[in-house]
Amino acid sequence: MTRLEAIEHDVQKLTPEEFSAFRAWLAEYDAELWDRQIERDAAAGKFDALGEEALREFERGEYTDI
Repeated sequence: MTRLEAIEHDVQKLTPEEFSAFRAWLAEYDAELWDRQIERDAAAGKFDALGEEALREFERGEYTDI
């Protein structure tokens, strides 16, 4: 049995209350990992071209007010 299969097996044994708590923890943990990845990508300049293009579009009036 792989590690993932063992985790899946254990998750299936949780009570509804335990599963609810686990789901909340997992969502928070996933968001934390996502935030860290975005921070690394931003620091590495991966979004610079997108930002520059957005500014050019804005300067050309190619935007919609929301």
